[in-house]
Amino acid sequence: MATKYNLAEQEHILESGNELAAIAAAQINYHIMGYYPITPSTQVAEYLDDMKANGRHEVCMVPGDGEHGAAGICYGATTAGGRVFNATSANGLLYAMEQLPVQSGTRFPMVLNVVNRTVSGPLDIKCDQSDIMMALNTGWIIIMAHTTQMVYDFNILALKIAEKAKLPIIVSSDGFFTSHQKKKVFQFKNDKDVQDFLGEYKPEVTSVEPGRVPVTIGPYMNENELTGNHLQLAEALEDSREIIKEVFEEFASLSGRKYEPIETHNMENAEVAVMVCGSAYETATLAVDEMLKENPSLKIGTFGISQIRPFPEKELQELLKNVKVVVVGDRQDSYSGMGGNMSTEIRAALKNDATNKTTVISRVYGLGGTEFPLDKAKDLFNLGLEELKSTGSVKKQDYLEQYRGHEGVEMKPVHEPLTIESQKSGIVTTYNEETKKVDVKLPPLRELTGKAYRYAQGHGACNGCGIFSGINTFMKGIEGEIVLLVHTGCSMVVTTGYPYSSYRTTYVHNLFQNGAATLSGIVEAYYERKRRGEINAPEDPTFIMITGDGGHDIGMGPSIGAAIRNHKMIILEYDNEGYMNTGNQLSFSTPKGHRTSTSNVGKAQIGKQFNHKDVTQIFAGCHMPYIATGAEAYPLDLIKKAAKAQWYAQNVGTVFIKLLIACPLNWKSPDDMGKDVIKAAVDTCFFPLYEIEQGITTITTMIDDSKKLPVSEWLGMMGKTKHMLKTPDLLAEFQKEVDRRWYRLKAMHESPLL
Repeated sequence: MATKYNLAEQEHILESGNELAAIAAAQINYHIMGYYPITPSTQVAEYLDDMKANGRHEVCMVPGDGEHGAAGICYGATTAGGRVFNATSANGLLYAMEQLPVQSGTRFPMVLNVVNRTVSGPLDIKCDQSDIMMALNTGWIIIMAHTTQMVYDFNILALKIAEKAKLPIIVSSDGFFTSHQKKKVFQFKNDKDVQDFLGEYKPEVTSVEPGRVPVTIGPYMNENELTGNHLQLAEALEDSREIIKEVFEEFASLSGRKYEPIETHNMENAEVAVMVCGSAYETATLAVDEMLKENPSLKIGTFGISQIRPFPEKELQELLKNVKVVVVGDRQDSYSGMGGNMSTEIRAALKNDATNKTTVISRVYGLGGTEFPLDKAKDLFNLGLEELKSTGSVKKQDYLEQYRGHEGVEMKPVHEPLTIESQKSGIVTTYNEETKKVDVKLPPLRELTGKAYRYAQGHGACNGCGIFSGINTFMKGIEGEIVLLVHTGCSMVVTTGYPYSSYRTTYVHNLFQNGAATLSGIVEAYYERKRRGEINAPEDPTFIMITGDGGHDIGMGPSIGAAIRNHKMIILEYDNEGYMNTGNQLSFSTPKGHRTSTSNVGKAQIGKQFNHKDVTQIFAGCHMPYIATGAEAYPLDLIKKAAKAQWYAQNVGTVFIKLLIACPLNWKSPDDMGKDVIKAAVDTCFFPLYEIEQGITTITTMIDDSKKLPVSEWLGMMGKTKHMLKTPDLLAEFQKEVDRRWYRLKAMHESPLL
């Protein structure tokens, strides 16, 4: 029986769906948020971190190395009895997907916001519901918010549902529509009302509490036990129907807002109905109202399913018992599966009712952020009315938007492709048997400046972005043809907007958690086909993977795998100290104390809380043949290392190169000072220039202790770090860590055994 509450005091605020999800999380004051940024859900963590920096809540925010890692953090925290929260989207959800059945199968509750976005590929960051529909079979409760008010409310009531059902729950909302659209909504004025509504959480089993009998969480099961586990999970989801109903009623008595498994509009006498989920539902209700104004005799209505799992079969059968035609709008497709997932589920539910005669028409719409304006909503109703008038006249499943592209359109380089001759400049590399190192002879620098750019002008990077000038400088040291694999990130997004490409070389894209593995496959297939005589090339191309530092958080595992397998390829990382493509969130390479959108500065928190990852030394542990750091501010050093990298990649195996790259937009430094800022990072020894060749470390730009700049000289050049100059303890701690790493590197330089 649902508990009755007194109506809580509320206030009007103007916020977006993502902000409201964060506000709800702050009011609940979760124990843990394990997270990883992905557009368009990233803002949830950003807003929550900003509130934490200013003392608004005490949620422990743990950045993952990728969505899979974030899901693991969350799962671990739930086993320890914590209240846990997360947010993700699209391919992030898919990357975490392996963890979802683990969590539901062991029955630990948590709340996950899925901000709906199209699943790549090809890459698209805008809204459809292809991601959430892939979670239908994970054993999680799934509720979908159609409005910003529902995002806030569902984020509060979801936790109560999860803890009562002993199941994890997803709150789904539409990316860039519900997530970013600001609306005036009601918020509970007092956090205590939210916390009293939820009550105290008392987990039955935890992995940590001392004195309890030891527990086993997640044992191996044979087929009989596994069947029993899944049967109980199915029963728990069925039992959650009543729990959801009770919590909806309890929340209504607290807030005055009553929710149902199916939200309806003008369905009482409808003969033709349209079903759409998420943000499109409001548009469909407006279409009903407008069409009835024009023709009051129409018997039309609309509904949106907000309880996706457990699917509201009985409610649906009752709602549609007198409806003759229902047009189902699916914001995704199951590809030759009789329409999208909602169409399939509705057909199945109605088939189970022997008395139901409703015709179901399916239309896929709104993919990749395609707008769903009023006229498109009316098109769905008109399809139903046409079918009502002439049974069988309407195709049962199809795409609402009939766009097949323009014939003859293909990816076009901004400039003409490069010739072999234009990619050579007379660099000579030879292996020195005496020193066991590669010697490089460079032509005069002015001759190198005439060498063709691999990246052409015409990309959409921010003013002062150091990615392309830095990579192009590196490429001056590479002779002949190259094949590039580019991770998702700034350098990819701004160079390949369909149908144009800024690359003058062969380019392949894969998501940044798996780029090195993908290039490994390309390399091995090339050499195997060459061995079999299928490729007859006078010179082998140089295979290069380009990634940002973010790609070497989420994609570090595959890169290490490639390094250990020792494929003939170069792994080139540009480090701009953050996840810049998604809006300047902290990466593991962000230095301690630096401000990002998920390491804010306030009275309770000062920037990033832990030291930056030393990727170069991590790869040194893989015992690769050649590893180096480079900076555009020292061009000859960088070009020489590029030439060495090419020799090793073509003759020995995997090479790793790390470039420090300026990001004026997020570093908050002048656009024209990139090289100066990078040079200061080198001259303070924060970013030393060195190489590790056949295991021997050599500092290539030695900084004399008498000329070594204090880190304050570098930090003072960027707006993101000026607060550190006013925090003496943090500044001293940062200087100490820079010195420690520098003197350790000098010891390696001085001793070949280290």
